[in-house]
Amino acid sequence: MPFEPLSPAALVRSDRWPRGATGLRYGGDYNPEQWPREVWLEDIALMNEAGINLVSIGIFSWVLVEPREGEYDFAWLDDLFNLLHDAGIDIDLATPTAAPPAWFWKKYPAARPVNREGVQLSGGSRGIVSPSSPEYRRAAANITEQLARRYADHPALVLWHVHNEYGAPISESYDDYSVAAFRIWLQKRYGTLSGLNEAWGTTFWGQRYGEWDEIDAPRLSASVTNQTQRLDFKRFSSDALLECFIAERDTIRQFTPDIPVTTNFMATNCLSADYWKWSREVDIVSNDHYLVAERPDNHILLAMDADLTRSFAGGAPWILMEHSTGAVNWQPRNIAKTAGELARNSLSHLARGADGILFFQFRASRYGAEKFHSAMLPHAGTDTRAWRDVVELGATLARLASVRASRVRARVAILWDVESFWAQDLEWRPSVELDHRERIEAFYSALWNRGVTVDFAHPATDLHGYDLVLAPSLYLVGPAAAANLTDYVRGGGTLVVSYFSGIVDEQDAVYPGAAPGALRDVLGLAIHEFRPLRENESVDLSDERSGSGWTDDIHVSTAEVLSRYLDGPAAVGPAITRNSFGSGSAWYVSTRLIGHDLDSLLGEVLTSIGMSTEPMPGIEVVTRTSDRGDFTFVINHTNADATHPATGTELITGETISDTVTVPAGLTRVVHSVPTETA
Repeated sequence: MPFEPLSPAALVRSDRWPRGATGLRYGGDYNPEQWPREVWLEDIALMNEAGINLVSIGIFSWVLVEPREGEYDFAWLDDLFNLLHDAGIDIDLATPTAAPPAWFWKKYPAARPVNREGVQLSGGSRGIVSPSSPEYRRAAANITEQLARRYADHPALVLWHVHNEYGAPISESYDDYSVAAFRIWLQKRYGTLSGLNEAWGTTFWGQRYGEWDEIDAPRLSASVTNQTQRLDFKRFSSDALLECFIAERDTIRQFTPDIPVTTNFMATNCLSADYWKWSREVDIVSNDHYLVAERPDNHILLAMDADLTRSFAGGAPWILMEHSTGAVNWQPRNIAKTAGELARNSLSHLARGADGILFFQFRASRYGAEKFHSAMLPHAGTDTRAWRDVVELGATLARLASVRASRVRARVAILWDVESFWAQDLEWRPSVELDHRERIEAFYSALWNRGVTVDFAHPATDLHGYDLVLAPSLYLVGPAAAANLTDYVRGGGTLVVSYFSGIVDEQDAVYPGAAPGALRDVLGLAIHEFRPLRENESVDLSDERSGSGWTDDIHVSTAEVLSRYLDGPAAVGPAITRNSFGSGSAWYVSTRLIGHDLDSLLGEVLTSIGMSTEPMPGIEVVTRTSDRGDFTFVINHTNADATHPATGTELITGETISDTVTVPAGLTRVVHSVPTETA
């Protein structure tokens, strides 16, 4: 089904924030079932010491609450609810449906997920069974109803946490239930087999279908499986998981209509769910984020993830449901965080719109797959840097309580469409170096280094509030998105498009005529041939920049040529163009620019729209705004002290700032400036 853009009013969410604490939320996952009750009492006392006011519980406790089908034991959970409430700690109660019990796996073998290779997966790990299994959906509804019915009136309950990380590790399942549900999904999408055959291009390779039951999931085949079929199966799989969420959410709402419901996204780390769709269905957007530890720019990727999450939330406050105090346990090399990194990471999320800062998990596990994952309370106990950092962060967040409910405003947006990513990542594209994630990270990083705050946007949603929109990688552009982007530029916007964008429609079919079919008119050019480069080949441009990976054979119609290729397969042809269109302009970049070359180009674009900026490597500056004034976060990721223009009260130290705030190496400062009329 095509994307339906939200109205501007719908993008501003009602504030269904967890009741209770008026400041920022702080805490993490708590899994006390791993420990005897006397440890619970110790943990809760330590939570109070750290300033924790919200914990997520019950995430993997299905078998403890329902040890046998239809038999329930709430005694331990009742006790935990009361202990936390007596300590003034609120509860984010999970539905434990990410961990079906062993009895379920044994009793309902047809519900077991099947991978694309045809292997049926077993239990003993974590993750959902087949999302389309009626047995699973019935069992999930039952346990959800039991929890909602029992704790609906408990004063400690302030938030519902449905499931856990939908799509990880199971997103697509090729079991019989999923195949049957896929056929129904296709009938709703296309209506008739002739419509499906047309959309899938089944006349190619003789794939035409005559009956609905001839259609299978896109399993491994002798060669490349129909690519539109694969794209549709990804859409179906995201929708199937979303149906599971909605069913649990609606069950909960029968008992607690006033308590918000969320599920934890994985914004940039999980591309198996279309979060633009999902974000319409949650009361509060929440997200899990973990650093790519070995990348020196991981703080920039963190910021990108936070900005994307805020964008899914329509600009409303959101919850960082999970991140780590230190090392994780599932990367090739699990690097511990350095001194001050825990605070910088947390405050970067806060700066970019998170009003809840939570970790996985409170106490480190002694056994199981995540026993080497860091926690708020590490194995070594309270006499550790990790625990001291956790306590200090709690105190810092208390000082920053006034930031709550303020908003981040951005003049620049990057287009993000997971359906385009799904399509581009299929087989047999013109070059293995076509990497949407690499281009988006490159463009985002260049803007981050210039202190430019960025929103992300779906290409079919209203873009008129942005001065600049960038499409670093947008292979698939449907007719609605194409019209929207064209209208944006015609109305005065500035659009920057990078190579291999606007190539196919929503069915992964090439537009008639020269590329980029969806954007040909607004860009004022036609591409007669893709001319990808060989491995490690580079090309020089007439503006002293250089590119790699890709070039195009460009023929301009109305576009102005800003630079040309000096060598390579597209030599003397246009490399970078700009087209005046209506009241706006559209730039096209036909090769992979990196480093200074990309930075300088974006600097020129920003100057053209009145946003002159200078690179600020390692210094992160973000402002949140409310009717109480501006809150400017200056986060110093370098090893040297830094300064930034500011006036107001520094909230962490209490210092009065007259014109410049000094930020010591590795630390953060937050300056609150009151509007002139209320000062």
